[in-house]
Amino acid sequence: MSDKYLLLDKNFNNFQQIKDLLHRSQLISISPDAHESINNCRKYLDDKMLNSDAIFYGINTGFGFLQNVQIEKNKLQELQNNLIKSHACGMGEEVPKEIVKLMIAFKIKSLSFGYSGVKISTVVRLIEMYNNDVIPVIYTQGSLGASGDLAPLSHLSLPLIGLGEVRHQNIKMPALQMLQKFNWKPIELKSKEGLALINGTQFMSAYGLYNLVECDRLIKWANIIAALSYDAFDCVPEPLHENIHAIRAHDGQVETAATMRKLLIDSEINAQKKIQVQDPYSFRCIPQVHGATKDSFNYILSVFIKEVNSVTDNPNIFPDDDLIISGGNFHGQPLAITLDFLAIAMSELASISERRTYQLISGQRGLPAFLISNPGLNSGLMIPQYTAAGIVSENKQLCTPSSVDSIPSSNNQEDHVSMGANAATKCKRVVDNVEKVLAIELLTAIQALEFRRPLKTSAVLEEIVTAFRKEVSFNEADRILHVDMIKAVDFLKTYKIN
Repeated sequence: MSDKYLLLDKNFNNFQQIKDLLHRSQLISISPDAHESINNCRKYLDDKMLNSDAIFYGINTGFGFLQNVQIEKNKLQELQNNLIKSHACGMGEEVPKEIVKLMIAFKIKSLSFGYSGVKISTVVRLIEMYNNDVIPVIYTQGSLGASGDLAPLSHLSLPLIGLGEVRHQNIKMPALQMLQKFNWKPIELKSKEGLALINGTQFMSAYGLYNLVECDRLIKWANIIAALSYDAFDCVPEPLHENIHAIRAHDGQVETAATMRKLLIDSEINAQKKIQVQDPYSFRCIPQVHGATKDSFNYILSVFIKEVNSVTDNPNIFPDDDLIISGGNFHGQPLAITLDFLAIAMSELASISERRTYQLISGQRGLPAFLISNPGLNSGLMIPQYTAAGIVSENKQLCTPSSVDSIPSSNNQEDHVSMGANAATKCKRVVDNVEKVLAIELLTAIQALEFRRPLKTSAVLEEIVTAFRKEVSFNEADRILHVDMIKAVDFLKTYKIN
């Protein structure tokens, strides 16, 4: 299989593969082994339903509180269609395209293990949808994150049976119109298939991995921007010394200090004699604060990578053991807790960033107040700090954990839920906010560095300053800074860093 395709089967998929899937316009496929496992599981289930009168949850019974209602064999396809239609109850904003694509990929991945009982034709249709840019319209609200992401996954599944809406080449259309365009027939679902499609944690997982890919980039930017601010504020180098971090050897702290030393290694500003003995915590404690976020990121990533390499629908079918077992792998608690954790960890990058911005405009260390010539007539960079402060405060509100909440549902059959879907969507809001606050610090730090001339920062940081100045010029007098701030956000998104 070429690099054009990501292969999905029971073999482990890593973080780099998921980043490539997001950023390199890859297509997806399943392996011959996955094809065989899916077929074997389906054949086992067909034989079991033909030769047994046993009751199996969701296969020949109702769902949730209706688990004890047995369904006639000639009604099993209708049961599965009804399930998807009745559970497509999403509300709110549309889920971003990139996240929907991850949802499709992760659903295919989970089905590829061969424990879910779907037909191979159903999996192939999901692959065809992904590879032909057919993106189901899914909504952000509706999942409790515990019986699987039922509502969002139902909206994902509707187009398989010719219902719902999709976007194709960024045009919204009825799913039936899309089927006609590609000459595809609606899938005729067999027993268990609807439940296999809508049970699972793919909404939470897709949001989580999308957030983690963004966080991976923003953590790197946070260190670079902090290094720019470090020189702009003319900070003492001692807090970055390796001996300090060797005796409190948290991995993230040690790594962040080493990164900061590397970023500042040939800086003329960093090398000059300092007047002050110490700097504020927002500079002095960068390795400790940024490092704690990095350690948290690594743990959270390990949880999500394990999740997307797992089977999370219910019940699970084990043909080799002649078992059909109902359990709770759809429960999103591992994801809910870590999504809350990720929001908290990332929010701290914005919190300390805003404090550095505040210090830079405070008129200390030989810098003019608000980093503008003729302050008073000009307000300079006074108000971007207000904006950063408002966003940081919003993040504090968003970081109230979702995972400590639970509301019983399905007539108290589903009496403890994770609320991981709410954790997922608000985590994305936090991550988006962190990028804005870092962009404001970047704008502020580079403005401050101009007042250190002719001294230069390090070569690697000067390269970033030069690139940024091609997008945002030095602020000589008051102008509409919203434009500069948006350009700074775009710079963080588009400038390639190692």
